[in-house]
Amino acid sequence: MSDAFVTENNFELGIAGFTFADLFNANKLKELADVFYADVLEKEPVIGDALQKYIASRGKGFERKVESKILTDAAPFLSEFIARLFRIGPEREDLSRDITVQNPVWRYKFFVQRRASKKYKPEQLAELNEAELWRAVTELRNTAFDETLVHDEELSISEITCRLLDAEEFLKKEHDEMPPSVQDTIARVTKAYDAHKDTAFGKAYAAFVVAEDATGDQLTVKAALDIIEAWTAAAFAAKSRKWYSFKVPHALNYQNLVHLIHPMPDFQNVIRGSEDELRRRDGFKLTDDRGTMRDALFEIDYCLICHERGKDSCSTGLHEADGTLKRNPLGISTEGCPLDERISEMHLLKKQGDSIGALALVAIDNPMCAGTGHRICNDCMKGCIFQKQDPVNIPLAETSVLTDVLKLPYGFEIYSLLTRWNPLNCRRPYQLPYSGKNVLVVGLGPAGYTLAHYLLNEGFGVVGIDGLKIEPLPDNWTGSLGRECPKPIQDIDEITQPLDERILSGFGGVSEYGITVRWDKNFLTIVQLMLSRRKRFRAYGGIRFGGTVTIEDAWNYGFDHIAIATGAGRPTIVPMKNNLIRGIRQASDFLMALQLTGAFKKDTLSNLQVRMPAVVIGGGLTGIDTATELFAYYPVQCEKMLDRYEEIVDEFGEEAVFARFDEEEKNALSEFLAHGREIRAERQRAKEAGEEPNFVPLIKSWGGVSLVYRKRLQDSPAYRLNHEEVQKALEEGIDFVECMNPTEAVPDEFNAVKAIKFERLEHDAETGKFKPTGDIREFPARTVCVAAGTSPNVIYEKEKPGTFQMDEWRQFFKPFNAVHNVDGKVELVEAAKGETGFFTSYNSGGKFISYYGDNHPKYAGNVVRAMASAKHGYEHVVHLFQNEIASRGEMPQAERDAIFDRLEATLDEQLRAFVVKVERLTPTIVEIIVKAPVQARKFEPGQFYRLQNFETTAPVVDGSKFLMEGLALTGAWVDVGKGLLSMIVLEMGTSSRLCSLLKEGEEVLVMGPTGTPTEIPTGENVLLAGGGLGNAVLFSIAKAIRDNGNKVIYFAGYKDGKDLFKREEIEGATDQIIWATDFGDAIVPARPQDAHFRGNIVQAMIAYGEGKLGERSVELSEIDRIIAIGSDRMMNGVREARHTTLKPFLKPDHVAIGSINSPMQCMMKEVCAQCLQRHVNPHTGEEFFVFSCFNQDQALDFVDFKNLNERLKANSIQEKLTNLWLDKAFGREEFSKLYGQIGV
Repeated sequence: MSDAFVTENNFELGIAGFTFADLFNANKLKELADVFYADVLEKEPVIGDALQKYIASRGKGFERKVESKILTDAAPFLSEFIARLFRIGPEREDLSRDITVQNPVWRYKFFVQRRASKKYKPEQLAELNEAELWRAVTELRNTAFDETLVHDEELSISEITCRLLDAEEFLKKEHDEMPPSVQDTIARVTKAYDAHKDTAFGKAYAAFVVAEDATGDQLTVKAALDIIEAWTAAAFAAKSRKWYSFKVPHALNYQNLVHLIHPMPDFQNVIRGSEDELRRRDGFKLTDDRGTMRDALFEIDYCLICHERGKDSCSTGLHEADGTLKRNPLGISTEGCPLDERISEMHLLKKQGDSIGALALVAIDNPMCAGTGHRICNDCMKGCIFQKQDPVNIPLAETSVLTDVLKLPYGFEIYSLLTRWNPLNCRRPYQLPYSGKNVLVVGLGPAGYTLAHYLLNEGFGVVGIDGLKIEPLPDNWTGSLGRECPKPIQDIDEITQPLDERILSGFGGVSEYGITVRWDKNFLTIVQLMLSRRKRFRAYGGIRFGGTVTIEDAWNYGFDHIAIATGAGRPTIVPMKNNLIRGIRQASDFLMALQLTGAFKKDTLSNLQVRMPAVVIGGGLTGIDTATELFAYYPVQCEKMLDRYEEIVDEFGEEAVFARFDEEEKNALSEFLAHGREIRAERQRAKEAGEEPNFVPLIKSWGGVSLVYRKRLQDSPAYRLNHEEVQKALEEGIDFVECMNPTEAVPDEFNAVKAIKFERLEHDAETGKFKPTGDIREFPARTVCVAAGTSPNVIYEKEKPGTFQMDEWRQFFKPFNAVHNVDGKVELVEAAKGETGFFTSYNSGGKFISYYGDNHPKYAGNVVRAMASAKHGYEHVVHLFQNEIASRGEMPQAERDAIFDRLEATLDEQLRAFVVKVERLTPTIVEIIVKAPVQARKFEPGQFYRLQNFETTAPVVDGSKFLMEGLALTGAWVDVGKGLLSMIVLEMGTSSRLCSLLKEGEEVLVMGPTGTPTEIPTGENVLLAGGGLGNAVLFSIAKAIRDNGNKVIYFAGYKDGKDLFKREEIEGATDQIIWATDFGDAIVPARPQDAHFRGNIVQAMIAYGEGKLGERSVELSEIDRIIAIGSDRMMNGVREARHTTLKPFLKPDHVAIGSINSPMQCMMKEVCAQCLQRHVNPHTGEEFFVFSCFNQDQALDFVDFKNLNERLKANSIQEKLTNLWLDKAFGREEFSKLYGQIGV
């Protein structure tokens, strides 16, 4: 153990010779494993010997059933060993008792279903008096078995029944001596009879005594059991108790897997959940508490423990006679768990009361099980042996095993330890020491973080990068990222938060922003923390692969391999008329805005505006999630807006506030406020009634949320893959509308969507196809989200064509295998059809790139498959380096460690961004200078960055967190030598105004550069037109153009002359400047060739063309290229003038480009699609769409500026409200104490 690891957090463990810090030391982990093996061998030599042979062989030559037997025999020893290690033996025993105390319920369940429910014919059942029988059972319980009163009724009756069944079983046999337990049972029944001869129990007892053939003690027991049996039969038939012992599996009708109604007789396409099944949801707390321990144990009892017979298809899949996988009636493959998790073995251990042992078995194949389980995956259920009735809810059971352990003292530490030390794992029982080899993992979603885990355990250094912002965890939790001994987490509550208050970490990719609060995202915090404690792991957010870091950069940094796990990419655009008008957005855009900016949180300033009614187009799980979150978000939004509105009205007065909004905004704002008041009233009503508020009727009355799909419900991916989520969505109030194909978005008088037209389709049973009927239905819709699927994220190949070979559809990378040739060198061989290859075609000097998750055709589609790609793929990466690692065997560990230390130091220096200076240039413009060496070095004129602060360090003022949304900012200038990057901000909205509060030395996220560098011509005359902030963008472009042998004339427009900034830089990059101001101070030219014009840019250009501004350095007729950057109105003005007032002056074949300021969010190129820009070919009329964050420089004549202007107003009401609220906050004393007086 190094001295650096000795801190106050260290302590002696319960196994002699080991401390807590040793659990993070690879060599000590090997020692600990050896101690465990010796311990088992001493206590149970047969099991110990079998386990050691199994581990030594790495499982080769062992049949799966034999493996299972060894593991289930050894797991209890490991459980006890870990309990000793952390000194939690009593707590482990308590947990075991909590589990096994439930066992009578499962025996009683067997009694219910195999005996009581079958005893009586229907006519006999009708004669049973359930209420009177229950009184009899209660009297027996209260008088004779009063110790069971501490339990709930079901467990109490189960215990009594089991006592009676034991006695009955004994009394059936010949015996010489009666055991005390049977004697006691008989005495108790007799006692009850004596006490209740004239009441319910006595009467029932007497009646059954007459009916029975038995005599003596046997009669006593059987009569009491008959009473319970009769009541059970009556209650079971009447369904009067919602007991687990009364639950029976339902037969599966694959065409009717969800409970639904058709509420509109004249329009059967509409599907709705029944009123009595609706659930009340309030906001974004965890919506599913994962049930009780008994819920999980019910599923485990239902499991047949099939592994003992080799029938555990939940793990291995259901196969046809020829070995191929079977498909269920919905056409879904019954492959079982993609991770081959030992599910049946897990159930066996948990049923025995050993959750630690069960988790150890899970962690062999699914070490990152915090990222799977309940409401995440269900492939195992699809493969369950029960194909004609309800399958076992395995994910629920799996998650219960994990949470059982997490709730123990040091439960997190136990789980964390099992991911790097699991002596039952024959392939890697303990983490290996660092080998000196480093892998760059691109993307930290489920595939990426799981791959990182496996490679770390194999001794690799791993650096993960992700385009999303990743919030840092507290240093004491991580041990300063593995440099010190971390603070032991004794209670899991130390690191978890309510989901509606949780810091949005960004770690976990789609699990963070794409999955809803049906799943506990605290599990992502757990995964992030486990990895962050690894000494040879680093994660960097805000790093765009292909922008900030390229393949060549990775090799230059010293990485030995690159693994691509970038997930899903480009969303599918649905072809329909007006499909991008305001109010329509992609589902990925909505979910990302909701769950990464914190729009759903009460204390954030982010803006996400939706209206009712809402329509979601699509039939997949993303569509389901989008619909439920729209439904849940709308009340949150309205209440938040009402609260903010009332605050600012108190501050500024209602008239002044309302004056900020135009007619359309006033109408919508009034609607939001009215709805907010209704929501508030319902909340108050519910509080007075002592119940949860019910927002479903309100939202329904405002139009509700509908999920509309072009095929039948049964054909939808959501239904076929995970009908449980369809059921849950219906329970939240969502309508599903089937067989409707969108044809047109209908705009209102303000060009915002007001309805969607759909054509009803008809299913042809013979062909299976859907035919148009001509029946057009119009659905009211003020918000429309499109969830029509995505494509793999292969943006690197699009940016740098030829880097990778693609498959025949150009969707996925073409797969290759890496093999060692006769010389020992690695070469790539194209994977045969049906063969799984993990490598791309890239091979440069023996360096290779592998790919995983949604990037891989075999593993695309869900979280657990993504993890499986990592599990199945990591060994191929390890195999690449086996010879090199072996040859380094003599290298001292300190020298190996120094390799990663140097890499980490370089990356920290190069990739992280810190504020150097914040300078106010004008009353509304701020310059931010950051030290961000790579971002500065990679900058090319025209490109831009996403700037954000971190939630963990964001100040809180007046109850709100000053957290910035991602701002798209163009680089103004760079100093590559010093690693400095300048970005200039126009203070328009909340986030841009927060920039002035950034402090020197504060770490920020600067993602980029992104976008496409502006084309720099040679030997041309170039006219630059800049408006407002566009001038900050243009002077770097102007310099590059001029330095490349072009002549530059610059029209620089400002509202007021006092808005001028960076004058010297502009002058230094241009041949001639025409300053144009709308009002205020004139800009006095400092050079003889420059001039000032009072008016807008177009007017200035006309005056220039007419010779009214003095000598012209370049005639407009000689201009080859126009580049306009400014507001959408300014750029559109230039576009129109070129065909009208400026046309006589311009060269007919000049090029005209605008840097399009589309609304943006992720800026990672073709991911969220907020930046989609409509284009229309002026020559053919063809409509197409461009991702502006991929290429912001667009031909002016193709851009639909009207559409751009409308989309820029998507959140305008919230933006204005939040801006006014910020005005109020800036005036608070609390703010002044933090920041003093600033120019706002």
